[in-house]
Amino acid sequence: MTPADNVQTIQGAGLSGELDGRQLMIVNAKYLVAHGLDFDATKVDQLAAAGNTVSLLVVDQQVQGLVAAGDVARPEAAKAIAGLKQAGLTPVMLTGDNQQTAATVAAALGIDDVHAELMPADKSRLISEYQRRGGVLMVGDGINDAPSLAGADVGIAIGAGTDVAIDAADVVLVSSKTTDILNFVRLAKATNRKLVQNIWWAAGYNIVAIPLAAGVLAPIGITMPAALGAVVMSLSAIIVAINAMTLRAPSVE
Repeated sequence: MTPADNVQTIQGAGLSGELDGRQLMIVNAKYLVAHGLDFDATKVDQLAAAGNTVSLLVVDQQVQGLVAAGDVARPEAAKAIAGLKQAGLTPVMLTGDNQQTAATVAAALGIDDVHAELMPADKSRLISEYQRRGGVLMVGDGINDAPSLAGADVGIAIGAGTDVAIDAADVVLVSSKTTDILNFVRLAKATNRKLVQNIWWAAGYNIVAIPLAAGVLAPIGITMPAALGAVVMSLSAIIVAINAMTLRAPSVE
């Protein structure tokens, strides 16, 4: 097999290169429309409506064929989306795929808010818009997702994704299971609960024990020996440590 020369990425569209003196591109339909190249739009629309992502082969500015790759959602993806909704999160799909393909996949997963045919800059802009409404957790695995992962409040990269996405994210999921996203959210919430509990445990002991040991309530006959106060403060540290060690997050398989 002869390797192609001068292979370059066409941002948000595909790839280009040269082979035996001929210019080749594998791009999406949006790129062809933007550059005025003729193709069978009806055929592309039919394949996209069936949930396929369509890439077209262009040789010397002439469309010579196409490849339709079906976007099949992972079996556990719908469960993960439902779990995120129950956790109070609103799932949003940001994708560079065409509108029909995105709508088909989103409907199967139960996602109502869909933005398709996006460039990396479009994703970053939408992330910023959603951040004005509240915190944003972004999940991605591709090169085009890297700017959005870096800009989100929490960026989660899929372990099987590109190195660029992994470097840009705050969290990397070793497994590629979508339910691990829900596991992460539940672990984060459980950690926050433990943090609040431990603050109250530590503060509660100190708020009560220190004034008593200092004799604040001595005039009304309520006192605490200094030695007992020291024991109580040590006990609070032990309870905080034990409480932290009981951290468990429900896991979704």
